[in-house]
Order: sequence, then C-alpha cells, then structure tokens
Amino acid sequence: MSSIQSPPKLSLANFLQQPETKPASEYIKGQIYQKPMPKGKHSRLQTRLSAEINRVGEPQRLAYAFTELRCTFGGRSIVPDIAVYEWGRIPIDADGEIENTFNIPPNWTIEILSPEQSSVRVIDNILFCLNHGAELGWLIDPQERLVMIFRPGQQLDIKQGAENLSALGLLKDLQWSVSDVFRWLNLN
Repeated sequence: MSSIQSPPKLSLANFLQQPETKPASEYIKGQIYQKPMPKGKHSRLQTRLSAEINRVGEPQRLAYAFTELRCTFGGRSIVPDIAVYEWGRIPIDADGEIENTFNIPPNWTIEILSPEQSSVRVIDNILFCLNHGAELGWLIDPQERLVMIFRPGQQLDIKQGAENLSALGLLKDLQWSVSDVFRWLNLN
C-alpha cells in the first residue's frame, strides 16, 4: 500500500465521509493508505477461498466470508481481502437484512499479499484484528507459496506444501493443505 496525501490529523469520522476509492483505501493511525489493485493470482485466490468458506459456512448458518468489506473498529477502518464472520455476529438491520456498516472485527481475517504490497502493514492489520477480538488471521503469500497463520497469544505458524491449514473451529469441514490452496491457481 502506498500512502496518499491526506490532510494533517484527518479524523476517522472525516475519512468515513470521503467517497470510496478503487481500489479501497484504509484509515490507519490517522493516515490513508490505498490498497494495490488486485491482480490475477490475488483475485483467483480471493474468489475461490471465499466461495469455499461460504460453501461450508452458509448452508449451516455457521459463518460467511465477505470480500473487500470495510470493517471499522478500534479507531481504524480497514478492508481485508476476506473478512469471515460467525453467523450470529453478522450485523443485521431492523428489516432483518445485512447492515452496510460493520463496526466489529471479523472472526477470521484473510489477506493475500500482492507483490507491491507492504507485508509489514498487512501483518499489522492482521494483528490489529486479533488484538480486537478476531480469532484467526491468515496472510497468503502467492510468490513464496506459503500461508502465515496468526492466532491471539500464539507464535506465528508458517505453513507450506502439504501442511494442513487451520480454519475457524466452527468450520471443521474446511480441510485444505497449502498445496490445495495454490492448486486453485492452475486452471488446467
């Protein structure tokens, strides 16, 4: 993410009043950072992973994976590549429909690293989510073919190759290895 010129000491409220950008911008510690435009590998992994999570989570009303959802909490406004919410935590409006505004952290935040993206800033957002109640964070690195798994109060776990990945506990039917995830990039 590259920094965009922003007014000094821009407040979160003022940031949220600004028009949305494409790609999305995030508000972190008073600064605005624009995420890089997703490219082919990023887009494929994001689309397929969210579809697989929803294939298991939605019919049983366990969880739902949202792509590019603005999440505003703890003084930040971030847009994870995938934000997974347990079904009962999805904000609902008075009509019983999904709210437009999500002011709580996801249960599981997933980021897919783009070549021009700062891994430090992405990891900082994952840790921020964990520090505000998220249960799980993944950083998928397509170039290195690895997945970093973050859990509150635990050491970082780096998975590669045939190693199995852990999902949210309530999504026990999700069983993938790192190789399975990266195999989705091959359309043959």
